[in-house]
Amino acid sequence: MFPGRMPLSPPGPAGPDPELELAFIERPIRRSLKTAEEIDQLTVDEDLNDIERAIYLLSVGQEVQKACIISNLPTLVRQNPAETFRRVVPKVREVLTGAAPEIQLAAATSLLTILQDDIILIHTHTFSILKTVLLHMNHRDPVVSGAWLETLLLAIDALPKDTIRQEVLNPLLYQSQLSQSVQGRLTSCRILGKVACKFDSLMVKTELVPLARSLCQDPESEVRVCMCRQMEIIARAVGVDDTRTKVLPELAELAGDEESSVRVAAFDSIINLMEMLDSEDRLNVLVPMVMAVCDGSSQVDEAVMLSLSFQFGKLCSGLAGFLSDEQKCVLLQKFRVLCVSGLPTEGNPADGTKSALIRSNCCYNLPAMVVFVESIHFLSDLYLPFSSLCSDPEVSVRQSAASSFHQVVKLLGSNVYLVHKELLSLLQDEALEVLDALSNQLDETLEVVLSRGENLTLDNKLSELLSALLSAEQKVGSSLRWRLHEKLLQRYRCLARLLPGQLLHQSLCPRIFIILTTNKVLPVQKEAARTFCTFLRYNRKQEQRQEMMERLFRDLAQGHSYWNRLRFLDVCEVAAEVFSRKYFSKHLVIPALELVHDPVANVRYKLCQLLPQLRSSLRLPADKLLLQKLDLCVQKFLCEEKDKDVVATIRKTVLELDKLDLTEPFHKRHDWDFLDQKKEKEEMLLLEMEHLERQQNEGIRIPNNHTERKRRDNKTSLSITKSMSMSSSTSASSSSKEMRRSKLSRSRSLSSQPPTSKPVHSEKSQKVKDLGCSSGLGKSSTMSTKDDSVRAAHFTLTTQSTSSMPVLICSNTTSLLDRASILDQKDHRIRTLDHRTSNMDHRNNMMEYRTSNLDQRDFRTSNLDQRDFRTSILDQREHRTSTLDKRDFRTSISDQREHRTSTLGQRSKTMDHGYGTSDSQSKKLSINRKPSSFQSGRD
Repeated sequence: MFPGRMPLSPPGPAGPDPELELAFIERPIRRSLKTAEEIDQLTVDEDLNDIERAIYLLSVGQEVQKACIISNLPTLVRQNPAETFRRVVPKVREVLTGAAPEIQLAAATSLLTILQDDIILIHTHTFSILKTVLLHMNHRDPVVSGAWLETLLLAIDALPKDTIRQEVLNPLLYQSQLSQSVQGRLTSCRILGKVACKFDSLMVKTELVPLARSLCQDPESEVRVCMCRQMEIIARAVGVDDTRTKVLPELAELAGDEESSVRVAAFDSIINLMEMLDSEDRLNVLVPMVMAVCDGSSQVDEAVMLSLSFQFGKLCSGLAGFLSDEQKCVLLQKFRVLCVSGLPTEGNPADGTKSALIRSNCCYNLPAMVVFVESIHFLSDLYLPFSSLCSDPEVSVRQSAASSFHQVVKLLGSNVYLVHKELLSLLQDEALEVLDALSNQLDETLEVVLSRGENLTLDNKLSELLSALLSAEQKVGSSLRWRLHEKLLQRYRCLARLLPGQLLHQSLCPRIFIILTTNKVLPVQKEAARTFCTFLRYNRKQEQRQEMMERLFRDLAQGHSYWNRLRFLDVCEVAAEVFSRKYFSKHLVIPALELVHDPVANVRYKLCQLLPQLRSSLRLPADKLLLQKLDLCVQKFLCEEKDKDVVATIRKTVLELDKLDLTEPFHKRHDWDFLDQKKEKEEMLLLEMEHLERQQNEGIRIPNNHTERKRRDNKTSLSITKSMSMSSSTSASSSSKEMRRSKLSRSRSLSSQPPTSKPVHSEKSQKVKDLGCSSGLGKSSTMSTKDDSVRAAHFTLTTQSTSSMPVLICSNTTSLLDRASILDQKDHRIRTLDHRTSNMDHRNNMMEYRTSNLDQRDFRTSNLDQRDFRTSILDQREHRTSTLDKRDFRTSISDQREHRTSTLGQRSKTMDHGYGTSDSQSKKLSINRKPSSFQSGRD
């Protein structure tokens, strides 16, 4: 039937094997695990109450039942304490006599619970319980006696002082005698150290210290070691003065004991009491003892070295002010030796586990040693042992080095670049235990390394660090330790604040997105989503943020697999906690609501659970449209959904949505509302930083020759204004000289000029209009051109008024004197105007100088507000200058009016004089016509 099947055994000539036949014989099956008699013994009457049932089982029950009743004794005490202590506890004492260790351990635990939980009144039933504990504390089984001793030690804290003095200390004096067993004397040492903190210093000094000193001289080394461990507690109870006189000498004597264990115990106790020792005791007692242990010539056993390696940092910190330079060098050399103790060399193989424990203790003391040698001497004194510990062959040593690495980098400060190589080696370690220890404080380590390491950008150290971080994550991701993977992703979130967004976008963001889309562990997915959202929030590049959001929508929200769409809803759930409500509602609410049309019921089910969180991110009236879309989504679920789980979920969700109030007043807002405001302010600040960085980048792209060109333009404009002012002043002076010459020539030939007085007003008005037009120009017209126009108009009016004066032919002498005086007045006014012109030129030069200074300041400063302020000042100054020009023009007009008035007065006098002269001449002509005609011919 089964031709290809192998036979059970090869056929032989003697037939089938008889043992094989016996294997197929049916064995008898036991249908019950207990016999009828055993079942009858385990059966208890159901009518019995708890107290009666406990007494019955403690009397006739089996060991398992007795142990169960004793374990439930605290419950019986809570329910009925009086009946329990009257009937059950005495029965328990009877059972404990000669009981098995399991029952003894259960009884010790139950009685300790009763004493510690304040279930009973201590003064009422303490004696019965404490008597039971003390009775079984000397059990022959060391495990049982140790359990009862721990019960007593823990119960001492809850016992009153009188009870301790009567029930504990009195038996203690008897058990501490040499005639008692070693176990009894060890118990006395433990109890002595425990009760020392319950009494005052006087009682401890008079009653407990003599007993402790006698136990320190016990012939058994175990007793001396135990008492050395308790001397620290006694010293703290008696105080500093009595410690120096009574406790410290005893410990110093035990430090030279013949047994190494006693020396180690005394050494540890003295170091733990170092803060209670004054400078003299440290210098005379502790320093010689430490130097004796650290002396390389003396042979020190491995136990002392183990204790010294654990206490080395504390010793160096406490004795730093009492050591000479030579002693410090001895301590450093001893620490270097301890860091490499037990390592394999050329002739010696590696030692055992104690050497690895010594090196682990050295890793524990590394931060204290960095403080001891100071960070500036780290490279010369501690770098080699530190590097050796970080690359130790034992995993436990490297794990200890990784645990203290963050403290070392904090102490190094700006010298943190010295341990860059060791950080990379620990990140790339093969053992995941090392990476686990390093990742506990990895965020603090990276913050120090990236914020204080100025030399990271050199020699590609930053790229090496990022590569090591990525390799560490990949190594952990490929293993089964998902908790370590989650913790590592959580520590990577600090990189968003420490590294540029562009670098994270290129290196870490793709990897985080791969984890988000491929990893199957839900806690790792959520942590990857949170890290991705953190990187997105702190990225200050709009293009990169848009690219990340598009990839999130394309690969997750619109992904082909429903699993990816579920991940998108998880991202939305995390993003609601990372981003502010405004950002979340703006970018993620609509893509999430679009999943209402998803064909997979699990996606719709997840969306129903997320709807309250989506609605809580909305605020009216700003998000009115989004609220309408959410209401349409809910209506679609209520009307068209067919899956029963989704229908049940949406009904619960509708009840939750009705409880949400989107228009809460300010005084009713909760803490998360203020936290959301803080997030929104941070996002606005990030946007402003992005805008400033963009402006700075655009400013850097502008070539430097643009600024040079602008400077040259400013200088050119200044030189042009100066040349225009100088040319205007020179032209004004030359024109004044020419005007004087023309006036003189015109005065000499006045007889040949006809009187023209009427066109003066029209030309004057025309010139005034031209002057008004010239004064109404903008800022582009310079101050010198204004002065030139004023002076030209003034000179033109003066020449016109001079040419229009009436002249009499016969009044030569009088007219010449009048003309000379008029010319002198004109010259005086011309000089006055020239002086004013020079003053105005000087003012213009000063204004131009100030303008050049202001332009240079404007070129140096980059603040637009200051430029606007200085520009306004210049406008005010120009306004003041124009006001001065107007005042000068008005002054010139008033001078012209005065000159015109004086000219008219002189004309009227001349006319009167001319009329009188003509009358006299006519009379003379009528008297003597011939002589006058002859005289006129001579003239």
